[in-house]
Amino acid sequence: MTEHVFTRYKRILAIALDSIGIGQAPDAARFDDLGADTLGHIGEFLDGGLHVPNMARLGLGNIRPDNPIAGVPATQSPVGCFGKMTITSHGNDSLDGHWEMMCLPVRFEMATFPDGFPQWIVDGLEAFSGRRVIVNRPYSGTEVIRDYGEHQMRTGGLILYTSGDSVLQIAAHEDVIPVDELYRICAYARTLINGPEVVMGRVIARPYVGPDRDHFVRTSNRHDYGLEPIEKTALDLLHDDGVDVLAVGKINDIFSGHGIDKGWRNMSNMDGMDHVDEAMREDFTGLCFVNLVDFDAMYGHRRDAQGDGEALMAFDERLGLVMETMHDDDLLLITADHGNDPTYKGTDHTREFVPILAYSPSMSHPGTSLGVRAMASDMGATILDNFGVSGNGNGTSFLEAIS
Repeated sequence: MTEHVFTRYKRILAIALDSIGIGQAPDAARFDDLGADTLGHIGEFLDGGLHVPNMARLGLGNIRPDNPIAGVPATQSPVGCFGKMTITSHGNDSLDGHWEMMCLPVRFEMATFPDGFPQWIVDGLEAFSGRRVIVNRPYSGTEVIRDYGEHQMRTGGLILYTSGDSVLQIAAHEDVIPVDELYRICAYARTLINGPEVVMGRVIARPYVGPDRDHFVRTSNRHDYGLEPIEKTALDLLHDDGVDVLAVGKINDIFSGHGIDKGWRNMSNMDGMDHVDEAMREDFTGLCFVNLVDFDAMYGHRRDAQGDGEALMAFDERLGLVMETMHDDDLLLITADHGNDPTYKGTDHTREFVPILAYSPSMSHPGTSLGVRAMASDMGATILDNFGVSGNGNGTSFLEAIS
């Protein structure tokens, strides 16, 4: 891959644990999310607390020693650096959080439709697809296929639904509407909400399978169609400067492929960690940006605290293997894009701080607190700083603290 001069670390592995927040954000009231605490409430829910020894070693329990996460005590000698970041983007969706991490905080309101989509969107989808639209209102993704999946199978319609976030979702049974056809319909739906009248964050294709309402399951063929980045992100700036950018999971979808050299799709968190292992066997100079979505899609939205906790513990076990194989000039960053408290009301994302953990085998000052970062763009600014790439003014690097 490309040769590039780096300041400190040759390879940076940045892992976003999708929806794993660490307590209500300063503006939580604006989102009606007061009291939300994804990690804290998962720890409280689990018998014996949350057992994540590797993240604990990095300093996860040191982020908020005055309000400890059950099972994750502060450690006297963390091997990493730790803190939390404030999401400042106007929205609370994955696109908002990930764009902000890469130095493009979203400073405009994306449209949401708490009463369902306007008729002109419905008409456009029906005319393009030749299929009728059903539902068209906010709904839990698992509940909507349970309640309307059999009807969709009989009629061949499109289950159109949304949430509290700026998302347009279309569900269809794979045996009734082939995945490629659903993708074409969703790609067309993306063109309807690119502005100027309506601008939305994501269109999500939600295929499912199963014989009846009691056995429907969503498949790994989900596909996100994000809004094209409105300006260059840190991924573009790295790529333009000759730094390698690898993407695992839905990162490619969130950034519409911009600035990405190579990517892997995930079927699950563990499949994603297999791709992390594969990426870390490559001799690249740059960033590998990872999203693990099961915490959000499989557990957070379903309000499954037990499943969320078990998934975190499974990730932590794989994390230990990654840490064992890291080179001295590798850097690991772990964070999240928003919260999704599985014990909270409703089924939507929750507005929370997100953790930031940093680790390298060669770190000079492990145990350093990174404090409360003013914005998540601090992470992107740090990555740019490491590779000597000029930023766009968003974010403050913490590279010196973790070197």
